[in-house]
Amino acid sequence: MTETEQHQQTALPLAETVATRLAESALTDPVKALLRDALGSGTADAGTATSSAVSGRVYLDSLAINGFRGIGPRARLSLSPRPGVNLVVGRNGSGKSSLADAIEVGFTGTRAHRPGQDATRGGHWYNLHNADSPKIELKLAIEGDTGNSTLTRTWTSQEFGSSEATFKRPGHGTVPVAEAGWDTALADHRPFLSYTDLDLMLTGKPSERYDAIATILGMDLLSTATNRLSVREKALANTAKEMKDALPDLKEALYTLGDDDRAVQALLAVDTPGALDLDTIDALVAGLPPADDSRLAELHVEAGAHGPDMAEVGEAVQRLRIALADVEDLHGTDAENAWLRADLLEKALAHADRHPDDDVCPACGTERVLGREWCDRASRQVAELRREAKTADDARAAVRTGARNLQNLIEHPQRIPMALAGPWKAWTDCRQITDPAELARRAEEAATVLADACDTVRTHAVRELEERDERWRALVIRLAAWADKARETERDKPLLSNLRKAVKWLKDLSTELREQRMERFTDATQGIWERLRQESNVDLTAVSLMGSEKANVRKLVMAASVDGQDAPALDVMSQGELHSLALSLFLPRATTADSPFGFLVIDDPVQSMDPTKVHGLAQVLHEIGRHRQIVVFTHDPRLQKAFTDQELPVTVFQVTRGERSRVKVDRIDDPVAQAIGDARAIAATRGLPPETYSHVLPGLCRIALENAFLEAAWIRHHRTGGSEHDLQAAIDSAERFHEVAAFALFGDVERGSDVREEVRRRYGSPACSLIHQCQKGAHPDGTSIPNPHRFVTDVEALAQKIRKPEVTA
Repeated sequence: MTETEQHQQTALPLAETVATRLAESALTDPVKALLRDALGSGTADAGTATSSAVSGRVYLDSLAINGFRGIGPRARLSLSPRPGVNLVVGRNGSGKSSLADAIEVGFTGTRAHRPGQDATRGGHWYNLHNADSPKIELKLAIEGDTGNSTLTRTWTSQEFGSSEATFKRPGHGTVPVAEAGWDTALADHRPFLSYTDLDLMLTGKPSERYDAIATILGMDLLSTATNRLSVREKALANTAKEMKDALPDLKEALYTLGDDDRAVQALLAVDTPGALDLDTIDALVAGLPPADDSRLAELHVEAGAHGPDMAEVGEAVQRLRIALADVEDLHGTDAENAWLRADLLEKALAHADRHPDDDVCPACGTERVLGREWCDRASRQVAELRREAKTADDARAAVRTGARNLQNLIEHPQRIPMALAGPWKAWTDCRQITDPAELARRAEEAATVLADACDTVRTHAVRELEERDERWRALVIRLAAWADKARETERDKPLLSNLRKAVKWLKDLSTELREQRMERFTDATQGIWERLRQESNVDLTAVSLMGSEKANVRKLVMAASVDGQDAPALDVMSQGELHSLALSLFLPRATTADSPFGFLVIDDPVQSMDPTKVHGLAQVLHEIGRHRQIVVFTHDPRLQKAFTDQELPVTVFQVTRGERSRVKVDRIDDPVAQAIGDARAIAATRGLPPETYSHVLPGLCRIALENAFLEAAWIRHHRTGGSEHDLQAAIDSAERFHEVAAFALFGDVERGSDVREEVRRRYGSPACSLIHQCQKGAHPDGTSIPNPHRFVTDVEALAQKIRKPEVTA
């Protein structure tokens, strides 16, 4: 892996980066406090604020499904929940894509789809041989959790969109999967790549490709905080601007009242160079004589009179009349008759309940007709009639709802002008009308009269107020409002200054980090492309974003050159090259440090690739597999062969399909099994040079044990919530076998001297002897192995114990 690719993988999440930069900045404490508040709130908003929200990285432990797509009875794929490459192979139609689909559907409830298709429509998604109770169950290993979590998705019908998913996490109970807090991450760092997705990475709209890359740059935290602070800054700045813009007109109005001493005082207070004399303005406002003129007070009430909203009233009346018409249409119908008969029978049953000893019909006087048998039969009839009468019930319910909604529009203000008392009473009296048809008629009529009356009264009141001597009163009200804004502006000057500094710091940091992250993304994409393109003469020269998230025209620009001649990448690449380019875009996007997903699921990535590109893909997957759990589904044997030919560690699963959609998944190879298999092949071969048995054979067994210890070390570290970066650094620094074993057993590479005793305690003394012999194979004299077959078998058994940390001697 190149240095750039390593940096792409190990870069700190954005929140940690911002926190570090903020702590190191020279900003004042008040500005830092504003930033911490904005950034902290943004983090809380971005996730799900529940105790079940997941913060640690997530790996796949197992997948169990039944009744989904090509899988009938329950099938299970068991993975090791840690970084590494897993190949799931099998012929077309064996059920591989169903397994891949199930992982995506388990998390999202949707399947890969093309533009214009509804992602919640799954087509023939349920298995025809086992359509009852389809289910997807994912066991997940979450960083810091001592046990696995379970994500379960089931369906309530044969509609694909009817699925429901629950999430059960140790110590947190069972909750809807939405409370895990993965919605944003699933959109930004989508860890699934189907063949459809692979195609859409390049055939989608330019804006869609832009958005797919822009979101994974992980700048949402900064943009959210910037927006939050900008809103506050804008509000304060607007207040200051409104105060400043209103001053010229206010001064002009005060000049027109130059013969009024109060206006002169106010003019001096607002026009004094330097500080504003707000105390004088407050005194002038406080000295405003009360409006004791009863007519003036009434005029102010009339000027503020507003009747009912005729649009709302008209809509409510129309809905009520439609409901009434629906009821009228049902009159005399079977539903109406059923409703009437049910009502009549219910009344008869009520009579029978009140007079249990009287079996005489109260209507016709017939004796012995209202007995227990009649009551049971009548009760059943009522239930059946009520079902038939549901349409009538619904129609009457709509009438009641319409009447209630119309009456809810009738309000009674605190003060009603005397001139409007009559119209307003007619309007409020409508609340007492019980007949829906009468209510619709009178409410519409009363609302129209009241609205017209309010308009007339208001117009006359405003005209009369203008004719009165209200010049100073109106002016001093304007003066008070302006003074309030001036006071707010003076008070908030320090805050506005700090907000501007905070916003500038965020914008500067956003620009810097965006460029850095885009550069890392570009370098990673180009690095992967270089591995995948192999003998292609197309060179990917640049990947950049043109426009911005809010721009109408935005696109992902991919520049290339062919034999030194510049050209747009999408125009000059073959189908295989385009798929390689799509992988080059997807892999860096899905493996950013901000992604909570430690896994990638890739379905059928080698289509249209020539053999050299397949070998390059194996190298890329191997490198990314050092930090991510890669699960690749493929029917193409070339990818597995590419791993084998290049001696790259890989775990291989074989999918087979039997009758009635019975799918079986078997693990056929992994790094431990690979080494054991090679050692067993040597043990089974006669006539090899002696050094093969004394050096090569124990060396292969040592590799098997070392891989087992590496697996145990990762699982142990993950369960304790340790940093994956620290884990990888520790493993990389472990130069000797005992250091790797010490990390697996104790979480500390420095405790190599304690390994032998701990191995004896956990696995017994024979295990110590096996490890000693494996190590001696690396020495010049080698080691003597009298029974190679037994030796390899014992090493294999020990490796299986080691790779399960929970199993102890």
